[in-house]
Amino acid sequence: MKVKRQEQIMAFLIEEFGQDRGSALFDTQEQLFHTLIESKNTENKSKSQQKTLIQTILPCVALYKTLLQEGFSEEETSAYLQKYMFTIVGANMHSSMAKMERIPGFFFLYSSIFRKVMRSSDLHESTQDHTSASFDVTITKCLWHTACVENNCPKLCHIFCDADNVTYGVLKKLAFYRTKTLGWGEDYCDFHFSRK
Repeated sequence: MKVKRQEQIMAFLIEEFGQDRGSALFDTQEQLFHTLIESKNTENKSKSQQKTLIQTILPCVALYKTLLQEGFSEEETSAYLQKYMFTIVGANMHSSMAKMERIPGFFFLYSSIFRKVMRSSDLHESTQDHTSASFDVTITKCLWHTACVENNCPKLCHIFCDADNVTYGVLKKLAFYRTKTLGWGEDYCDFHFSRK
């Protein structure tokens, strides 16, 4: 199975550490990634949860754990994961959001789609509220947080959360803020979106 995030991580490691060291780190990360896929933590997950774990979450868990195993400090590991999540993952998502804003009726469409996905997805447990000018989603459980806890790396989760600030930051038609996240040890994530 092709995993785009693995390709990104390989390129990131080579860029950060050079061909030899980066390739060696990636080989270790990839082995751990496959071990995580086969672990008991992926059992009893739905198809959509397994797909999200494999395509999105577990590559980063494997990278985080690999750097720690290879002797990087918690601070260094977090800094590398932040750099990857913010400058690559978050930046790509932000670019996609900026392009979507060009669609006429963007706010209404995005609000409707976002809320529908949240209602129908089994990746989160949430409640919602909306008006014509804003929408709020309060998440009390999410797969990213669950996966980080199950894989003994809860400190990684806030980096996933903070990447949302990059994704939704400085957009022309959509304002975003949040006061709490599960990743920072709170009891829920509160997403607040409004029309600019």
